[in-house]
Amino acid sequence: MSLFQNSVLNKYLKALDNEKIERAYELFSAHFHNPVIQENIRSSKEEQYQGEFLIDLFVNALGYVKNPTPDFNLTTELKNIKGSKKTDGAIIDGKKALAVIELKGTGTADLSKVETQAFGYKNNQPGCNYVITSNFEKLRFYIDNAVDFEEFNLFQLTKERFEVLWLCLSADYLLKEIPKKIKNESLTQEENITRQLYKDYALFRNEIFNSIHSENPQYDKLILFKKTQKLLDRFLFIFFAEDRLLLPPNSIRSILKQWTDLKEKYDEYFPLYERFRKYFGYMNTGHKGHQHEIFAYNGGLFAPDEVLDNIKIDDDLLYKHTLKLSNYDFESEVSVNILGHIFEHSLNDIDEIQAEIQGEVTDKSKSKRKKDGVFYTPKYITKYIVDNTVGKLCEEKKAELDLQEADYEKERKGRKKATLKKLTEKLEDYRSWLLQLTICDPACGSGAFLNQALEFLIAEHGYIDELQAKLFGDAMVMSEVENAILENNIYGVDINGESVEIAKLSLWLRTAQKGRKLTSLNNNIKTGNSLIDDPEVAGEKAFNWQQEFPEVFAKGGFDVVIGNPPYLRIQGLIDAYPALVNFYDLNFRAATGNYDIYTLFIEKSVSFINVKGIITFILPHKFLITDFGKGIRSFLLENNAVKELVHFGSELVFQDATTYTCIITLSKESKTYFDFKQVAPKDLFSDNSSSKIYFKKLTEGQWILNDGNTSLILEKLKKQPLRLNNVFDRFVQGIITGKDAVFCVKGEFNGNHLKVESLNGKVFLLEEEILKPHLRGEDVSKYKKLVNNEWLIFPYQIIGGKAELYSPSEMLEKFPNAMEYLKQFESILRQREKGKFNNENWYQFSRNQAISVLDQPKIITPEVCFGGSMTLDLNNFYHNSKCHTLLLNKNSSYSLITILPILNSKLFWFYLSNTGNVLRGGYIGVKRKVLEPFPVPLATSINPLLMGNFSNTALDVNAKLQQQVTEFLELLQSKFQIEKFSKNLQSWYILDFKGFLKELKKVKVKLSLSEEAEWMQYFNDQKQKAQYLKAEIDKTDRKIDQMVYELYGLTEEEIRIVEEAV
Repeated sequence: MSLFQNSVLNKYLKALDNEKIERAYELFSAHFHNPVIQENIRSSKEEQYQGEFLIDLFVNALGYVKNPTPDFNLTTELKNIKGSKKTDGAIIDGKKALAVIELKGTGTADLSKVETQAFGYKNNQPGCNYVITSNFEKLRFYIDNAVDFEEFNLFQLTKERFEVLWLCLSADYLLKEIPKKIKNESLTQEENITRQLYKDYALFRNEIFNSIHSENPQYDKLILFKKTQKLLDRFLFIFFAEDRLLLPPNSIRSILKQWTDLKEKYDEYFPLYERFRKYFGYMNTGHKGHQHEIFAYNGGLFAPDEVLDNIKIDDDLLYKHTLKLSNYDFESEVSVNILGHIFEHSLNDIDEIQAEIQGEVTDKSKSKRKKDGVFYTPKYITKYIVDNTVGKLCEEKKAELDLQEADYEKERKGRKKATLKKLTEKLEDYRSWLLQLTICDPACGSGAFLNQALEFLIAEHGYIDELQAKLFGDAMVMSEVENAILENNIYGVDINGESVEIAKLSLWLRTAQKGRKLTSLNNNIKTGNSLIDDPEVAGEKAFNWQQEFPEVFAKGGFDVVIGNPPYLRIQGLIDAYPALVNFYDLNFRAATGNYDIYTLFIEKSVSFINVKGIITFILPHKFLITDFGKGIRSFLLENNAVKELVHFGSELVFQDATTYTCIITLSKESKTYFDFKQVAPKDLFSDNSSSKIYFKKLTEGQWILNDGNTSLILEKLKKQPLRLNNVFDRFVQGIITGKDAVFCVKGEFNGNHLKVESLNGKVFLLEEEILKPHLRGEDVSKYKKLVNNEWLIFPYQIIGGKAELYSPSEMLEKFPNAMEYLKQFESILRQREKGKFNNENWYQFSRNQAISVLDQPKIITPEVCFGGSMTLDLNNFYHNSKCHTLLLNKNSSYSLITILPILNSKLFWFYLSNTGNVLRGGYIGVKRKVLEPFPVPLATSINPLLMGNFSNTALDVNAKLQQQVTEFLELLQSKFQIEKFSKNLQSWYILDFKGFLKELKKVKVKLSLSEEAEWMQYFNDQKQKAQYLKAEIDKTDRKIDQMVYELYGLTEEEIRIVEEAV
């Protein structure tokens, strides 16, 4: 894939110094285009030539200075920051590596094999943006990631391509980070073009549909909408084809001009759509005109269509929109990648418009595809999955055939004919096998994975062609295999018919060649419900895999199944599609609890593959630890199905979804373990180490997967005799009122009443007896002294340990003011949860569990936190659902004060972050099921006095710091009337004075010079006091951590692992 957008690249190419380029190209071609030198390079081993290669290319041609020359910017064998590995070369700026260079001999024909190693070096050099790989004959240049690159054949490099090489790699440009700048501009340009093109495309679709609907009332509206989409597909193909010279250039504009001329000059009118319809016929059957020939591309897209062949369309609308879209350059501006995004956006709109046509209520803020759990898969994910499925099968087959690249590099002279024949037969056998490979995406959407597989297979056939050319010393001739790949290798299914049509179009656009028919994809890309084969349940969408793809299942199934199945919890389907849900419940082992549809795809896909097949999906990793995952975990365990799992932790892959994902690979082969990796998405193409997870150690319970060292520490912790649920009697979520904006109030006390001002300005004096001090999640943090900023209207009385709602008459008698306040919100409160509270008890809370137990000493934690964030509550606060309460077991030998330090320790956080549900940024959702299993030593093994002292010290010093911070902020408030403090101002003591002034300016506070001098002294004095208290807090935390490490018996090495992890 090209790194740069053509129009952006051309702008930089035009600005090159032509004289300098001429001289550089002359030096370059004198060496790399010399046939004798080329043969010598081919016969050299990697170690023999790599040093000279750096000089010949980078020094002599591209202008670098090599070590040990003074002021060098090119060096060899640069060591990784961590570890002992070294890259073959590096371009540097001072001590910083700008680019790493990894070299292989010409025997390595496929440079993609070098990516993992090269990117491993890059990721070990902070700030390094570029990767260069080469086998001395070919060179690849990457920026940031392994998805897109520029490839140069140095032995055949034209002057035009040398200019691109110069932009990418010359010292004049790379040292100034110009390639990165060109890429960034390219991305911006692509985004702008995508945005504008989609705007024009969508307007075209909507206005043409309205026209078609109004002028063709004899047809069903939904059918007309689908035909409108097909019409747009036809136009898009023509726009694409005419700019890429598959059709006569400016075909659309020519039609528009001829139509206008006939109408205006010769008074010959006929509808514009008739002219386009005639052209569609030419695309189907072919046409030889006086000036141009139109080839019969067809493929089904332009076949006769009863509706499209008989409808009427407004001339002016058709003229306006086809002219506007013809202004785009589909050769230099609009890449196939841009069209992929256009198609995906289009599917969002298509779903929404179809729903409206069918009378369904739609949520304008959320596309149907997002509501249905469908997200566009980034290119780097599709590439990784295809490389590690199709790519791995290819590597295995080459090994089976003993197809060695080096054999095709050797001198042909003197080699026996039998040897040459055998080598040729290996290539033929490999190509034959490659054309029989079957790859399927069972939820293909607009075809992202299918296009990636197509791209990989085209490259693999090119690799065969390259080896064949080397064997016989011929110029390489690329095989025309695209149609054969589409016919034999690529399969897809999607429940959305429009998705299927767009997937077909995207495959056609990627493979269309001048003068070559489009492949009919009707037998390979199909519409259906991949999970249901019963027509009584799924109607016409019922899909029987064996019947639909008999030639595949005659051989046992697919070789590869890949994709990004929909993510949709079953609760979203129960009401609208009860029959489907019932079918899932009866037919899938994975249908347990509030399961997600993607788990059904995991289970079903195992029946799609043959005995040697591979399945790889990207999907949420929640199924590993949640209750609903029990069924699919049991299925996977019973079949020992998992081959590999790549876990992205709290890192996000999808831009538009807070969905935390993994890549899971399944197979039917016999195995006792699977490989596990936890990596950041940006490091996916690095050489990441894996751990073995043995099936015998797993159950249908939670799968807590970690690397080897982490697993050993967790196992060690589990040897403790108690669990946290032995220490605490209950883990309680906070109160859910259903309308906090009504029940949670702020104000000042006036005697026994809280003075509260309502939204309409009316003042209420609420009775103190009905109010409870109330906390929110942000009010709770590690060892914090709890202070409430609001009060909860609590219309309940606690009787015998149970909360009983006051009756309406009791409310009016005991708390008339509070009842009057609530009455103004009566209609809102009645409407909660679709009218569930539309009765006389309309003022009750939405949930009443646990509301009777909060009025006692406890430990409180925020629901979502980063690091231990618990504190002690001895004042019986109430709190909302963003906090959780831990209530001590009355029979426990622990006290709240002695267990608290353990719960705020680094070791506890280490445990949570490796067993809990990790959210974006490394935060953890702290819930009962995460807390309960935490191992705890016997209370007799701790020193309660020492532990209590540590706890009290931490609480006391935190309270002092909290008080000082608050007093400082109150002074700022009174002095400057600041409405809201920024996060930085709230932590003012970690700022320097310059930073403090900067934050004041953000809230519109500007000090005079005299005021600055006065505030500087005060600020620095207060900061010093606060920093002293912060140092005391850190010191206490370290002592607590060390004591906890000793309590659990961790070694120095284990402590190091924990400390580095948290």
